[in-house]
Amino acid sequence: MRGVSSVDALRAHLLAARLAGPIATTRERSLVRYRLFAAGDPRALLGLEPEEDWPVARLVGLMARRCGVSPDPGHVSGPDRIDPERTIAALDVFAERLGRAARRRSPVLLGTGHPHRLLEFYAILARGLSAAGCHVLTPAQGRRIDMVTGFGVRPHTLRYVRGVALIRGTGVRPAADAPGAHSHSPLPVRVVLDAAAALGGPLPELVIGDHGWICGAGQLGFEAIGPADTDDPAVFVGEAEGKVRVAVPMDDSVLPEHYRPLARYVLNRSRLSR
Repeated sequence: MRGVSSVDALRAHLLAARLAGPIATTRERSLVRYRLFAAGDPRALLGLEPEEDWPVARLVGLMARRCGVSPDPGHVSGPDRIDPERTIAALDVFAERLGRAARRRSPVLLGTGHPHRLLEFYAILARGLSAAGCHVLTPAQGRRIDMVTGFGVRPHTLRYVRGVALIRGTGVRPAADAPGAHSHSPLPVRVVLDAAAALGGPLPELVIGDHGWICGAGQLGFEAIGPADTDDPAVFVGEAEGKVRVAVPMDDSVLPEHYRPLARYVLNRSRLSR
């Protein structure tokens, strides 16, 4: 499988694509999310129910350790930064967990609140896991979910695209570059897991996703792994508190093609591509 063939090549790709190093996510945006998380705002909690208090200063310290952002509380503007070595280390653990799922032929669930950027990343993983004998779950296909948006409560539909769950506005024809709606909500993964349980079929032994998918599943006790940006403190708090298995620090808003080498890297590391 084509992709970055070495750690050095991966590091170079992360920096060139601005997935790590100086990233487009700004310090101002990250700090806004830290304040929302500290205040218990659901928009920043992503379905996580923290067991401890996480004031902004503590969040800055956590994000410095987990992502490599500046630990200086006086640094309040400009581009944020992710240490590529932390990204690589997390991708290696991510790959290890994929490999274990493949060896066990585990049922897995993949979902994204970032379909316009990350769908291809997850779809490559879904294909590799399916080829290895894993059951890629697709419960609640077509289910209506009423989502809170900036315009009030709006109906959405749960869809699976190439094995990856996402939501679409009801009656909305997806654009080629935006196959689904952006969402931070944990409601879709809750609906999916409830539907799987109601059907009496297998429940996922591994959930792979972002935003509300990773935090919502982790909060419910499912093993969850996935990427997170510097303005998603909930994912890293979930990892620190033991509810998220692997949080991979990376910019989650670069062009979709830049995530393909990462998907292929973890498939190669996990031996799923062989």
